[in-house]
Amino acid sequence: MIASDTLKTLAHKLQTTELNIRREYIQHIYLSYFYRNPAAKNIFFKGGTALRIVHNSPRFSEDLDFSSPSTGIKRIEDSMLTTLNEISREGIVSEVQESKLTSGGYLAVIEFSLAENSVGVRLEISFRDRAKKGELTLLANDFIPPYPAMILNQEQLVAEKIQALLSRQKPRDFFDLYFMLRARLLTPHEKAVLPEVLKVLKRPPINFTLELKQFLPKTYWPVIRNFETVLAQEIERSM
Repeated sequence: MIASDTLKTLAHKLQTTELNIRREYIQHIYLSYFYRNPAAKNIFFKGGTALRIVHNSPRFSEDLDFSSPSTGIKRIEDSMLTTLNEISREGIVSEVQESKLTSGGYLAVIEFSLAENSVGVRLEISFRDRAKKGELTLLANDFIPPYPAMILNQEQLVAEKIQALLSRQKPRDFFDLYFMLRARLLTPHEKAVLPEVLKVLKRPPINFTLELKQFLPKTYWPVIRNFETVLAQEIERSM
């Protein structure tokens, strides 16, 4: 289990809260054990947390999102429970608070206890698109030795993030687009939807600071202070 002093040191180094560091530690622990299970080879890690862990986005994230061509719910639940059992050997206690099928996949909410602190992680697996492709990637991090994981193909990951922005328009989705533009992750095909994103951005104001501040390092706080303008300029440069 991660030491309290290490948590404090990393929180200071990364200019964020100990909660964000604690949660990211749990995410890495979960992924490292999960992908040791042969049943996980066709379950592809994606979403905002993948942008952070794989592509070094500055935004910390609460969820672990996956895509899978398989709808074998028992195998998925068994893989999760096996993973949690392995994690318990690290001295980390977990409790599955919710586990259910959804309209498009599977959802679990898990609470992890580290000493006197608890961290909730939402785990979601989508079965909607069975044409997904994964790439085996070695994930380096600040907590444990590098480990392999199956990551959703970059082009599909980016396309899903853009679609999420257009459908739900959450502050985190706009920031993820900002990061992807700065990191040059979009293909010309994906850039074709940027005019539509710009229209969405100019609708009634969104309170970006309220949600994003708690998940971003202090060095990014000036960026989100006038984020609508900052993102609009980034989009226009990329169109």
